[in-house]
Amino acid sequence: MSIVPAEAVSGKTSQVRVESGVAAIVAAPLAPRARLLPALGAVYRAQLSRARVARIPLLFVATFQSIGIMVLMRGVVDGGDEARAVVAGSSVLVVAFVALNLLAQYFGQLRAGGGLDHYATLPVPPAAVVLGAAGAYASFTVPGTVVTAIAGSVLFQLPLTHLWVLAAVIPLSGAALAGLGAALGLLAPRQELATLLGQLGMSAALLLGVLPADRLPGPISYARDLLPSTYGVEALAKTFDARPDWAVVGLDLAVCAAVGVVSLTVATWAYRRAAVR
Repeated sequence: MSIVPAEAVSGKTSQVRVESGVAAIVAAPLAPRARLLPALGAVYRAQLSRARVARIPLLFVATFQSIGIMVLMRGVVDGGDEARAVVAGSSVLVVAFVALNLLAQYFGQLRAGGGLDHYATLPVPPAAVVLGAAGAYASFTVPGTVVTAIAGSVLFQLPLTHLWVLAAVIPLSGAALAGLGAALGLLAPRQELATLLGQLGMSAALLLGVLPADRLPGPISYARDLLPSTYGVEALAKTFDARPDWAVVGLDLAVCAAVGVVSLTVATWAYRRAAVR
């Protein structure tokens, strides 16, 4: 028995085993599958670079839109709890515009254009693709959200002392909304429908997040409780108090984190489902 390189027979990188005058091709072992964290980091950096180049104008639009909404609401809201709700809801709306709306469109376009086939051939876990893209889009919202929160605080004369809580509100709300956006984009049967669902989700974040809760009709207030960004809005709004109840703020953030885990899990399942079809 002898072993000769397969290039001499078929041009492939496997080996050929010659046994009793019969050549048999022995497949070479595949490379080990990439681990989750390194793969997640690679996808995150690639997506963040892409978003930084292509989404800057849209981020400007999202920030300008949120500040414009606060200016309009300034004419009907004087202060108090309503002002806190408007500023918190407008700040998180920037996250909804990018992490929910744009990510739904991105995954819808990726599925329609066959881009999922490229990711499916890579030796990376499906969770790394979903989490990497969701993390990149959520991170991209940081400048606009911070600018909107500061501008709203100045406009409504709210304290800036506790705006550091945005360091928790942005990633947790971003995870929840990005998971929802990715799931909508992956589950939509057509790209146009994914765009429509993303727009509807952002509109829900606008109407249910920016408007004060006590101004909403009873049935609609229940829909507000189902919106993933609601708990991030509530947590941020409570920090504008002179003495925030940090236990309640922490509870809202914990609920937001739990919703984020569920939405990202659903998005990962939707990615597996779309990738094999």
